[in-house]
Amino acid sequence: MKILLSGSSGLVGSALSTALRARRHHVIRLVRSPSASAAEDIVWDPAAGTIPSRLLEGLDAVVHLGGDNIASSRWTEEKKELMRSSRVDSTRLLASTLAGLQRPPTVFACASAIGYYGDRGDEIMTEQSSAGSGFLPDLVAEWEGATRAAEHAGIRVINFRIGVIMSPAGGALARMLFPFNCCLGGQLGGGNQYMSWVSLDDVVEIIIFGLNTELLSGPINAVAPTPVTNREFTKALGRALRRPTLLPMPAWLIRLTMGQMGEELLLSSTRVEPEKLRRAQFPFEYETVTAAFEHML
Repeated sequence: MKILLSGSSGLVGSALSTALRARRHHVIRLVRSPSASAAEDIVWDPAAGTIPSRLLEGLDAVVHLGGDNIASSRWTEEKKELMRSSRVDSTRLLASTLAGLQRPPTVFACASAIGYYGDRGDEIMTEQSSAGSGFLPDLVAEWEGATRAAEHAGIRVINFRIGVIMSPAGGALARMLFPFNCCLGGQLGGGNQYMSWVSLDDVVEIIIFGLNTELLSGPINAVAPTPVTNREFTKALGRALRRPTLLPMPAWLIRLTMGQMGEELLLSSTRVEPEKLRRAQFPFEYETVTAAFEHML
């Protein structure tokens, strides 16, 4: 396939680009700054609303993974607006542009997040579950809604609701390794909140599986089939690293130091299952967090 990929320099994008090229797909990067070493790059400016639409004609698929890092700093009003615009505005521009092409792609796959479901305790979430309440659920709902122009144009749209990605190369796990290796790791808050995680390897394969499976569309929960509580996750990581996990971080301290970001990212409980992937018989490489840690660490 001839595939346009945004966010190619990120954790998921770089791994996905490598995997697609290994399968002999033709990957073209959608970037904000031109590179002398990549003549085929297509340069766009989502903030200005500009994209060279003629260069998008004849693509087979588009994968959009862009978005500001939600865990890089406290959620000030300025930060939240950047989180929103980098997701919603860029997705809306891309979707409307694809919808107006004479030869549009057959599939538009866009990153989304399990933050859609919000803090739901022990309740099991599937793709049929309603949105939660709070900043993240509202953001994700608007983010997914920004793909509607492409859907209305007859393009198969997939919204991958990605869970907490596990990889020592980046993301949440990479940040945890230093304190855990120094015997400073422990559960967050009460530890009863569910974490719906997924390995980086499986995220990449889920996206490729979605591109190739015509029956898949709409929201897809890109999570492992066995969500765990933060307490279970902490113990599994400690065992894998052969380190004690005796220093919990109390909820009040998380709220004090991280504010709304800590509340919605670290203390909320989101128990998500990949119902659509199970029905499509997607073969997970790592179904349990223990197996994932054994491989990674």
